Amino acid sequence: MSNKDNLTTPSELKVKGTLTEKGVKVSDKSSIDALSQRGYGTKENEEFTLAFYEALYLTDKLMLEVKNEKNENVTFQNILSIYEKKDENAWAHYLVYRDLRSRGYVVREGFGKAVDFRIYERGAYGKDSAQYLVISTQEGKPHPMKDLTEALSQSQSLKKELVVAVMNRRGEIVYYSVAPLTFK
Repeated sequence: MSNKDNLTTPSELKVKGTLTEKGVKVSDKSSIDALSQRGYGTKENEEFTLAFYEALYLTDKLMLEVKNEKNENVTFQNILSIYEKKDENAWAHYLVYRDLRSRGYVVREGFGKAVDFRIYERGAYGKDSAQYLVISTQEGKPHPMKDLTEALSQSQSLKKELVVAVMNRRGEIVYYSVAPLTFK
């Protein structure tokens, strides 16, 4: 793991959260501040929530301890199974997220139906806007052309680079840059 993430050892940051329908809710103020500074979670209506893929990543790195409403421990597998019920591409989204984070990028939620993630260059989060927009998919799984053209249009209007992240059959992520073809 890159030092750019500032979360290199399990003892450095240990966050406690509660599993909800939308992800994992974190209540501790100092944990919220530490996570926000590193580009994790979203604050909405005075609640701070980690997306499922963020919770999976932090749980895997032993930085997040998740409980359910009955105060029972929730495992990585439990979180993944709930996430898969909400998103058929859950595993691909998580693997893309994990791969990008391990490379030192700050990965934030995308927008609209077409864009899965916004990627910030190393050191740019909080100072600059995202440089890349990412669509994630699985090898061999059809992806609607309408979604791709919509994402390309969005990326062009925002002056961002569009990247398609494809999870191959071995679970490896391959990245493709997408640009319109113009004939001269």
